[in-house]
Amino acid sequence: MKHINVPLAGSHKGQNGRLLLIGGSSLFHAASIWSLTVASRIVDLVHYASVPENNELVREAKKEFRNGIVIRRDDIESYIEEDDCVLIGPGMTRDEETKTLTNRLLKAYPNKQWVIDAGALQMMDISLIPKNAILTPHHGEYTRIFDEATIESVAKKHQCIVLLKGEKDIVSDGEKTEIITGGNAGMTKGGTGDVLAGLIAALACMNDPFTSAVIGSTINKKAGDELYKTVGPFINATDLANQIPKTMRRLFIESKVIDKK
Repeated sequence: MKHINVPLAGSHKGQNGRLLLIGGSSLFHAASIWSLTVASRIVDLVHYASVPENNELVREAKKEFRNGIVIRRDDIESYIEEDDCVLIGPGMTRDEETKTLTNRLLKAYPNKQWVIDAGALQMMDISLIPKNAILTPHHGEYTRIFDEATIESVAKKHQCIVLLKGEKDIVSDGEKTEIITGGNAGMTKGGTGDVLAGLIAALACMNDPFTSAVIGSTINKKAGDELYKTVGPFINATDLANQIPKTMRRLFIESKVIDKK
C-alpha cells in the first residue's frame, strides 16, 4: 500500500489521473458502467466511449458521473494520447468489430498504459500485447488465449502483467509473482470482474502496472469480505463498486498512505 500514489493537497484537476474507458455493447450494457462507477471515484477524469445505447445511459446518470466526458467511439483517437491509461474490453462482445477495434488501437498506440479485459482480451492478437499492459483473464479466458503456458512465462514473453482471477488471484510480471487471497462466494456474481478492471485501470493512471494489479486485487477482495460481514454472499457488482472507496480509505489509513481526518 505504501507504494501507491494518492492525490496530494494542492493538486489540480487532471493531475490525479485521466482514464479512457472503451467498453460495452448492445448486448452487455452494465459491464462497462460498473468499471466506470469505480474508476470515476478514483481518478480526476474518465473519458467513456461505448456504443450509442450505453453512452445515452451514462448521460442520464450524470449525477453519478460528475467528472467525465462521454465520447463517441469514432472520436477515441482524439482523446487517447492525452489520457494516462486505457481500459478496453468490459462488456465488449467476441466479434469482428471488437477484434478490429482492439487490434487497431493496440498496434497504433503500443506505448500507452493498457488494461485489457473481457471481450477485448479474448479477441486481441497476442503478438500485439503492449509492453507493461495489464491482462485480466479468468481461468477459462486464460486457457483459451494461452493454452497451458504458465503465467510467469506469458508475462515474461510479452513483457506484460498478468492477473489471473480466481479464488486466489495470481499476479505476475514474469519476474515477480504475488498471490492474493480473500474474497467469498458473493464475488462470483456477474460484473465483479468489471469492477476490478475499472479499479486497476484507475490505479494504473498514477502507479506502476504491477503495483496497480496487486493492490487492485487486494482492495477488491477485501471490499468483498467487508460486505460479507454485513450481508453474507448476497451482494452484486454495484454493492462492490460502492464499497471499494470505503475499503480503500481504511486500508490507506492503516498503511499511513493518507491521514485520518
